[in-house]
Amino acid sequence: MGTARAAAPRDVIGNLWNSPGIRVHSAPMGATPSSDTLPVRTRQRLALVALVVVALIVITITVVVLGQRREATLRNQAELRLTLFAGNVMSELRRSSIVPQLLSRDPVLANALETRDFSQTSARLIEARDEIGVTRLMLLDRDGRAVASSERGDIGTEHRNAPYVVEALRSDSTVFTVAFDGSGRPQFVYSRKLTRNGSLLGVITAEVDLFKYERSWDGISEAVIVKDSNDVVILSTEPRWRGKTEAEALAQEPPKNALVRALRARSDTFDANNSVLDGQQVMRSETRIPFQGWRIVSFSTFTPVRERVASVVAVQIMVFAILAAGLFYLTSRQAERRSLRLQRESAELRKLNLLLQREIAERQKVERNLEVAEQTIAQSSKLAALGEMSAAVSHELNQPLAAMKTYLAGARLLVSRQRTDEAVVSFQRINDLIDRMAAITRQLKSYASKSTDAMGRVDLRAAVDASLAMMEPQFRQRSIGLTVSRPDTPVDVLAERFRLEQVIVNLLRNAVDATRGQPDPQIDIILVAGDQVTLSVLDNGTGIADLDALFEPFYTTKDAGDGLGLGLAISSSIVADLGGRLIARNRPEGGAVFEMHLPRFGEDSIAAQ
Repeated sequence: MGTARAAAPRDVIGNLWNSPGIRVHSAPMGATPSSDTLPVRTRQRLALVALVVVALIVITITVVVLGQRREATLRNQAELRLTLFAGNVMSELRRSSIVPQLLSRDPVLANALETRDFSQTSARLIEARDEIGVTRLMLLDRDGRAVASSERGDIGTEHRNAPYVVEALRSDSTVFTVAFDGSGRPQFVYSRKLTRNGSLLGVITAEVDLFKYERSWDGISEAVIVKDSNDVVILSTEPRWRGKTEAEALAQEPPKNALVRALRARSDTFDANNSVLDGQQVMRSETRIPFQGWRIVSFSTFTPVRERVASVVAVQIMVFAILAAGLFYLTSRQAERRSLRLQRESAELRKLNLLLQREIAERQKVERNLEVAEQTIAQSSKLAALGEMSAAVSHELNQPLAAMKTYLAGARLLVSRQRTDEAVVSFQRINDLIDRMAAITRQLKSYASKSTDAMGRVDLRAAVDASLAMMEPQFRQRSIGLTVSRPDTPVDVLAERFRLEQVIVNLLRNAVDATRGQPDPQIDIILVAGDQVTLSVLDNGTGIADLDALFEPFYTTKDAGDGLGLGLAISSSIVADLGGRLIARNRPEGGAVFEMHLPRFGEDSIAAQ
């Protein structure tokens, strides 16, 4: 680095010396130079050479001496921070180590394990967690099953083969284990077995929150890792390093953390003994954590050292440049004229820059006006579509109303026969239908803003079951044969539940209408989960006469008063909003097939969200 920075003043001074503005005037052609001219010119050049030599010597000494001092300061600061970090981690470990021992003596927990009454244990663990400040507390029975936890979702989970359970059962004291979960995230757990009269009751575990220190390291200008006695990284400012050795972590590509990218930046070496990261020199500092052979390591970039040295060298260069400028000013008046010319050019550039800024401001104003106009057009189009959809309210509400009428008649008959339990079920179904009618009207009202707040994970199997329950009276009234084929595992999609059920009900209703007049009406529902989710509704009706116009608004093959022709148009729009598509085709053996294709939850749906 010293060579590159020392050469810059010599190049600048040489260029200035050779520039036309400060060239020494020569005598006219044919005239003999005076004896006083040559010595003056020689003295000026010698003075300039001496200034350059002094500048090179001073800059070189500054780079070497100041660089070494700043590097030593940076190393001391890094070691001091590591000592502080190590103390914080050790303090948290020691504070949490007593928790399992205290809880193992709690008679409430021991009695709960003996009596198998865990109604109050989770509440007690939650209270203890809030008071102590650990991440999680769990109470396991002798079979390793979580019977109480400060996190309700842990109850019932199996931990028999977990290392913190195995080690606790082998020891008579509190043990500490580091276990990596499926995502590579370490869990720091203290565990201790609970006994009474020599009999094993269970295990109490306390998970320590060491990640709060990892989160606090995000604000420092260093990369920090904590590794165990096996050289495996367990805490790091770069999450991808966890679970790897130090050498494996530093060899990973490409770096995502901004600090890691800074460490990989091109740097010049101050100390040949520093560590190498991706072929570049960085300062590596390490200190010991007095716990199970843990060590904490930091990697510091030389940027603060280079910036400090560069600032001092820049001041020195500026001083020498001022001296050189004074010398140049004394040797020639042409420099002044050249400076005036540069000032005039700068004034012209400022004028051009001002004009350019004004033009940019005008263009930005035009772009904002264009954006407002586009939003207005989009809103007008949306409101026009909303006007069309309002005509479909009666179409969508007729289905729940018909089902409610059937359920009400059945409930009246059940009440008259003193079968109140079954009547309550009918009333509950009527209540669900009322909720659905309210959801349909809310959907129409919120269409103008097109909010997606209600989007979430929906099991398509549950949506199919709810839709079939709504259409059940019509199936039973028409004696329609129904076959449902679906997977045993959840089929999750990203959707809004009521809108998804609206599409399925529309498809089922169309299938019911299509089978009218058939001697043996049959409807088949097939749900397949592959790269994407496909729901197929098949009927043995008369088929579709015009497939091209099928999804157009107000297209219908029903008699006047039986439908508005908006059901399939609305369904197609809903499926498109969910990132899928709705298609239809005729079956060779007669009837029609409607297929709804949706992306699976966690893949395209997550990206779209």
